[in-house]
Amino acid sequence: MARLTSQEKAKEFDKWVMWKEEGSREAEVDLITKFLPLVDKVANRLAINLPSNVDKDDLISYGRFGLLDALAKFDHTRGLQFETYAMWRIRGAMIDGLRENDWIPRTVRDKAKKIEEAYTYLEQQSLRMPTDEEVSTYLGISEKELQQVFYETSLATMVSIDETVGDEEEQKTARHSYIVDEFTPRPESVAEVSSLKEVLINVIDKLPEKERTVVSLFYFEEMTLSEIAEIMCLSPSRISQLHSKALFRLRSTLSRWKSQLI
Repeated sequence: MARLTSQEKAKEFDKWVMWKEEGSREAEVDLITKFLPLVDKVANRLAINLPSNVDKDDLISYGRFGLLDALAKFDHTRGLQFETYAMWRIRGAMIDGLRENDWIPRTVRDKAKKIEEAYTYLEQQSLRMPTDEEVSTYLGISEKELQQVFYETSLATMVSIDETVGDEEEQKTARHSYIVDEFTPRPESVAEVSSLKEVLINVIDKLPEKERTVVSLFYFEEMTLSEIAEIMCLSPSRISQLHSKALFRLRSTLSRWKSQLI
């Protein structure tokens, strides 16, 4: 969405007040209508990284529930940008919806688990990131089969911000509770982020060149996989595979820092 002028921001804030504080149904409908395009935006970005058998209409359906939930839970008095918050909630709702329907077969999930374990084991043995050939040989499968698993489990590397996390059952909290207001960072958060960035930089630097490029463009430049594919002169499906492979490597390497990532 385009950047709002001061007058437009004031008008939007008035809508929030009319709905949240005065119970205006008309203001609620206006806000829903205004932010509904966010659902299509998130669905288009997420669909790029999913197999063709995933229906985008299903994503949009899940995302609409996420938008309504975001609207209901958003605190308009904090002065934060709703779009950023809503897109996280919408994306989380889409991922939750896909997971509930369990579109990834159990056999594929089992293969993905074995591949992740293979990366961890081989890295510990050789003290470096294993190649695709080494992982394939260790698992007794072809490199083509390995690539297919990367493609089929793209969503398995995603997490929902509504998922509860924590070490103890009674202390588990939804991930979105850990989202920090970027405009008012806490000192301890700044220190943690700085430390984690150093770890991530070191790990990302060890990735193969193509995977490192995909990760950098996707997460730091916020480009879509289609845009990355055009830049790197590769197909979107190949970029998706490189993205999944990079995440497999990162997850196995970062396992020792799991508590920090949560």
